Amino acid sequence: MQLIDTHIHFDDDSFDSDREAAYQRACDVGIKAHIVPAIHVNQWSKMREVCQTYPNLYPAYGLHPIFLTQHKSAHLTQLEQWIEQEKPIAVGECGLDFYLKYLDEEQQITFFTAQLDIAKNVDLPVILHARRSVDLVIKYIRRASPICGVVHSFVGSEQQAKQLIDLGFYLGFGGTITYERAKRLHRLIQALPLESILLETDAPDQPLSTHRGERNESSYLPEVLHTIASLRQQSPEDIAQITTNNAMQLFNFQL
Repeated sequence: MQLIDTHIHFDDDSFDSDREAAYQRACDVGIKAHIVPAIHVNQWSKMREVCQTYPNLYPAYGLHPIFLTQHKSAHLTQLEQWIEQEKPIAVGECGLDFYLKYLDEEQQITFFTAQLDIAKNVDLPVILHARRSVDLVIKYIRRASPICGVVHSFVGSEQQAKQLIDLGFYLGFGGTITYERAKRLHRLIQALPLESILLETDAPDQPLSTHRGERNESSYLPEVLHTIASLRQQSPEDIAQITTNNAMQLFNFQL
């Protein structure tokens, strides 16, 4: 089976001590490509270096809402220039986070909508973070349409999911679905068209139920695959093939 981890922060400092070994563990279980989204401007150079060091690591550049206090308006101009120079696979990670109350909502919206405009102008998909903000994210996607991308680590409703799918977006699922208590997500996985699902880890964050308290990593992605296969009562091989094709279609590359 060939799998693609569509969301991993492989440049994170937690991988500095064993990045080579973690990459090899992922390759050993069939991970053929990794999508690596950025979070703030000071990290772009390291991320570029990491992605150039290992085969089939594809960078995306953006300004993550959680790091809003580090962003400056000038960084949006830098982002445009960096994208023109580096030719990434997507714009992101960007979006809205209304869970963290100290983050200014209007500033978040300013940075988010600007990055949607950048993605549209350069004809790239966006990788979106939408925590307690899915309805507003949908609103701004509609305004920017036509645009495509993925809402990663999706935890919204089936109605919201269908709206996003209708707008040309995919939904990313990772370790959260492996928890027994995630009943609503389980029902959503069963209801959605497989052609709209992407697999991800969000490593080093969001560890799976079998790895509570540990650093997450890409080699655990097959557990996400098998959870989806079990929930949908479909073969892991079919799930792998379709979700891998989904990722290649969205991000416009071939293995």
